[in-house]
Amino acid sequence: VYHDLVRYLLMVRQQTKEPRVDSELIYAYAKVDRLGDIEEFILMPNVANLQNVGDRLFDEALYEAAKIIYAFISNWAKLAVTLVRLKQFQGAVDAARKANSAKTWKEVCFACVDAEEFRLAQICGLNVIIQVDDMEEVSQYYQNRGCFNEIISLMESGLGLERAHMGIFTELGVLYARYRYEKLMEHIKLFSTRLNIPKLIRACDEQQHWKELTYLYIQYDEFDNAAATVMNHSPEAWDHMQFKDVVAKVANVELYYKAVHFYLQEHPDLINDMLNVLALRLDHTRVVDIMRKAGSLPLVKPYMIAVQSNNVSSVNEALNEIYVEEEDYDRLRESIDLHDNFDQIGLAQKIEKHELLEMRRVAAYIYKKAGRWKQAIALSKKDKHYKDAMETCSQSGDRELAEELLVYFIEEGKKECFAACLFVCYDVIRPDVALELAWMNNMIDFAFPYLLQFIREYTGKVDELIKDKIETQNEVKAKEQEEKEVKAQQNMYAQLLPLALPAPPMPGGGPQPVMGGFVPPPPSPMGGIGGMPPMPPFGMPPMGTY
Repeated sequence: VYHDLVRYLLMVRQQTKEPRVDSELIYAYAKVDRLGDIEEFILMPNVANLQNVGDRLFDEALYEAAKIIYAFISNWAKLAVTLVRLKQFQGAVDAARKANSAKTWKEVCFACVDAEEFRLAQICGLNVIIQVDDMEEVSQYYQNRGCFNEIISLMESGLGLERAHMGIFTELGVLYARYRYEKLMEHIKLFSTRLNIPKLIRACDEQQHWKELTYLYIQYDEFDNAAATVMNHSPEAWDHMQFKDVVAKVANVELYYKAVHFYLQEHPDLINDMLNVLALRLDHTRVVDIMRKAGSLPLVKPYMIAVQSNNVSSVNEALNEIYVEEEDYDRLRESIDLHDNFDQIGLAQKIEKHELLEMRRVAAYIYKKAGRWKQAIALSKKDKHYKDAMETCSQSGDRELAEELLVYFIEEGKKECFAACLFVCYDVIRPDVALELAWMNNMIDFAFPYLLQFIREYTGKVDELIKDKIETQNEVKAKEQEEKEVKAQQNMYAQLLPLALPAPPMPGGGPQPVMGGFVPPPPSPMGGIGGMPPMPPFGMPPMGTY
């Protein structure tokens, strides 16, 4: 009977001032819905414990009365919650703004979502998602209630906040991956530096967005995973230019060969372009084996031509095999000349019975390069390529082979070839053999050019020898004449020199003058005249002989 209780408490209040009396009076007013009296009472002097009263009223769902109390004591957080209970969401948002508490914002936000007041919920949400820990809870709350577009709108608005953090960008990417796939790639490209890439990678993998997943792997420098994703989900993820860049950076070598198989099966028209990117990293022999097993060796012909400069045996043999199949004898001969690391005899044996004449010529050419002169000559004679046979004999330097070829031409009645062979193999054939064969077979006329050349050559050699001998003799004579002239000149100098004069007379013992000259003094103990060493009869010592 709260009406009687109100009268009683008013009477008691006149006698005493106690917090319990004032608090119970406010509660009693609320129970009888006398909200105006509550407002008047709290404006008057009182000693009621308003916080406790407000909480008691809130707990008993007397929200109107609690709202009055909370508003009066400026408890904005409780006021916001109270207003939510009263479905006064705009007031709740205003109160939450004054409270400025993450917990209050969150409660009001969730209430607005439940009430489908998404505009107000977004206002609250923007103040919640700036906290990393609360952001995921808000996102999950929206998603659990199927409000996908609304949470995406909230996160998009959050990108422009001053306190926007990596979590907002990442969560928006996850939401795009789940509910708005068409915007995912654009978002990743715009904000790749502000994303938590591992988290978004997991989301894309779960949602099977392979193209976006590949892009994220590339941004995260996980090129092996990127390449594997492209090859495993090529209908969505494959892009030729992108894949070329990725496969060139992978660390796992096996992925190179997996890429070869992938292109062979799905994009054979682009396989050479991809192989050229990996040319420096691939084992060319292994690539050739893969293509050979698949029966697609001609498909990678451009690639093999590009790497043939490495002179790898398997590549050379594969290309030669292709040239034989294509009957491209010019390219085959060029390949044989420039790249010799292959089974030469095996190739020659393979094509020596080829139906194409030029191919058989190449076989003879290979035998010649390998030093198998007899086989090369036999093959050339069989195909009546006598010029090749002659050149082979000349290069071999084998006198016996050359003379056997002459005999062959005589037996076949090839007089012109006999004459040509004498010219081509000039340095190898012995003149006496050539003349004997020509004379015995009535072919002197055809040997005559050779004979003239031989005589001219040997005449020239003899002339050179005679010339050298005459020059040598002239040099010897000139040297002897020069020596004679030098000796005569030395003798003439010796005759023109004046006689040596005697020494002046010494006191007490000088030379005595006599008729016709001077008598030398007796020799001194020193062995000379006046102590001087003895002099020769002439003034100069004798000249040495030459």
